[in-house]
Amino acid sequence: MKKVGFLAALAGVLFGASYDADAAIYPVYNGYQGTNAAGQVVMLPTSTNTVVTQNTQQTQSNMTRVTGTLPRVGSNTTVAGRQYYQPDDFDRLADSGLYVGLGIGYSASVRGSVLSEYMNEEYGQFVPGAFQEADFKTDTVIPLQLSVGASINNDLRIDFGYLRYSGIAYPSIVQSADGVGGYVEATVDGGAITANATMLNLYYNIDSYTGYLAGGMLRPYVGVGFGISLNTIADYVVYDKTFYSEMEPSVAGPGDLTGISDVYAYHNGGTSEQLAFMVEGGLTTEMDGGIKIDFFVRYTNLGRVKTSGSIIVSQTEWLGDGAGGEYPASYDSVYHYTNWYESGRLSTIDMGIRLRLQF
Repeated sequence: MKKVGFLAALAGVLFGASYDADAAIYPVYNGYQGTNAAGQVVMLPTSTNTVVTQNTQQTQSNMTRVTGTLPRVGSNTTVAGRQYYQPDDFDRLADSGLYVGLGIGYSASVRGSVLSEYMNEEYGQFVPGAFQEADFKTDTVIPLQLSVGASINNDLRIDFGYLRYSGIAYPSIVQSADGVGGYVEATVDGGAITANATMLNLYYNIDSYTGYLAGGMLRPYVGVGFGISLNTIADYVVYDKTFYSEMEPSVAGPGDLTGISDVYAYHNGGTSEQLAFMVEGGLTTEMDGGIKIDFFVRYTNLGRVKTSGSIIVSQTEWLGDGAGGEYPASYDSVYHYTNWYESGRLSTIDMGIRLRLQF
């Protein structure tokens, strides 16, 4: 009884399969030529492909077969009417997740100068300083940057960065007013300048417009940032060695002021809080271990550098002896000026490298 049931079921399956085969035949393409000796499917190109079924024949539009190596990600090359991307390259340079960054650079250009704001004040010429605008003095400036950020999508990332500049100083030689419409040379000692900026930065990958560079190894980007910079200038001394004549000794009475020499102006430094911004462009590549490298050129405007406005002036006074001669006083005259500022704007153009570790 069980054997009869099994045979009946088997007959039903065979009958049903035969019936389905009559009802529909899998489409056959004219270019199909079976398999070759290696077991590979052979498809010969045809202008049209005809699909044959039991009851109808349909002609399909042209079918383009894509062969060979696909273009790298970001390439403008198209195959079969569209761009193709190799997944390995795309994933390798894609921005994703949180990251921390460490950047170091070299300031190829430091732009900034200092000027005395008290130059038009009464007795202003008695205080040596930069009455003529003087460029800041720079040693080697190596800006350092720390950043913490995250990618918003594959093209856009944002970070919060700390940027420090040092190695900038007050100019070592300035032109100070002589009180009669001219200028004299004065020397400066001190006045180191440091800027500490914190900025919110936004970066955008522009490979969708330019394509990847260097065979897919470099991804171009642009960036902007805005924030606050604390600009500090240290104390400095301006020394004017010029002798200023006040009266001819031959007509001066005993103790009359005949001249002034060796004028020292002690300027108290200061810290000012300034709006700052930066504009950056660069190229990104990647090392093993998820470390990305940014090669960048950056313009940074740090705002103004400004003193505290406190100046102490010490000078040697010469007195007449009443016999046609003069002699230096046994004391130094000291004057204290307040709210007399010296200031100047500061900006840099930096070139550098930044390492970013993605998580």
